[in-house]
Amino acid sequence: MDSGFYDDGVLRQTAINLFYGWGYNFYRRENQLRADDQLVRSKAAWLLGMARTSVELAAAEYRRANFGIPSRERPFPDPSVSAASQQLERLAASISMIGGRLQSQPVPENDRMTERYRREADTLKALTDCDERLVGQCKLLHATLDTRGGEWLLEHLDELNRGLAAIQETLRRREAALLDRIE
Repeated sequence: MDSGFYDDGVLRQTAINLFYGWGYNFYRRENQLRADDQLVRSKAAWLLGMARTSVELAAAEYRRANFGIPSRERPFPDPSVSAASQQLERLAASISMIGGRLQSQPVPENDRMTERYRREADTLKALTDCDERLVGQCKLLHATLDTRGGEWLLEHLDELNRGLAAIQETLRRREAALLDRIE
């Protein structure tokens, strides 16, 4: 609607110049993919955070059930129980480390040099493929760990570590895609 004060053509041109000056045009597909990538990674990190919380709760319950109250005869906990508790703590720390690595990963810059040397939409598509796998892996990890006890986690520790290694491999592939070393 033209009020007489504003000329729609001038407003449009001014807005486009500002968008380009700010280095952003929200109507480009690349910008949508960039925003989607950030959202998806934050959701995957949220799933990893819930998985870590599940492990921490299981570790706390395991300690409560197995450490017992110190006595004169047994002032220190059984070393095997302490070692198992430390394994659960390391599992939670590994999940936390992967979540931090996930959140710190950048998306391609929106600059002219990037556009000149790389097709950003192709890179973002490759990142989307990695992120789809990543979210699936994080959801499966969370679903596997949710409501599990410390004993179960200890029995399946090797399997869980393989799952974490698979998530790290997906992150490595994501980094490679970001650096145009798609494998």
